[in-house]
Amino acid sequence: MEQIDLKVQIRKTVGNGPARLLRREGKIPAVLYGPKIESVLLSIDIKDFELILKEASVGSVLLNLQIQNGKTDSRSAMIKELQTHPVTGKFLHVDFYEIDMQNKITAKVEVVARGKSIGVEAGGLLQYVRRELEVLCLPTAIPEAIEVDISDLDVGDSIHVEDISLSGDVEIPADTNFTVVTILAPKVEEVVEEEELLEGEELEEGEEGAEEAAGEETPSEEAKED
Repeated sequence: MEQIDLKVQIRKTVGNGPARLLRREGKIPAVLYGPKIESVLLSIDIKDFELILKEASVGSVLLNLQIQNGKTDSRSAMIKELQTHPVTGKFLHVDFYEIDMQNKITAKVEVVARGKSIGVEAGGLLQYVRRELEVLCLPTAIPEAIEVDISDLDVGDSIHVEDISLSGDVEIPADTNFTVVTILAPKVEEVVEEEELLEGEELEEGEEGAEEAAGEETPSEEAKED
């Protein structure tokens, strides 16, 4: 995976007030930190950041931060945390983590199903149990996606993490053999059958009621006169 350039600026103010002011100006407050550096306060242009996220996911994008402060200082980093507003979804704050390009890191990579499943063709439903998987590799070796072939999966079949093999020096550090994708049994037909059964029972009850009403004797004219 190639690094994506992102211009960022040094900021010298902290607190909620200055952060709100930055957002009104179309910027996002951010911070860069790592094991060998002191934290650096930054700000990012929202439009630049949105363009980055259109090209890669938050957990796997590899960045070349170009820090503007009179001169340009480049740092390799990844997004450690992205805070968004719970209602509007607007970006509130970004944490960048500086990485060493020569050391392995963990990154989250999207899972993508390939092929036509036998079970899906028969009416089953493909379910992603894990949309992303964590991988361990060098920063430049992060896969664009983890592809799993579902062609041979029938209804009730699953692919577990240990069934997935990755090329190169990339591994999935999983403690348990959890399910990644599975094919669920169709439920729509079962619901329709239940509804048809209930309608049939109601119809039979209605017919029985009509027959009972038809069988009842009506009062004779003599009884009416009495």
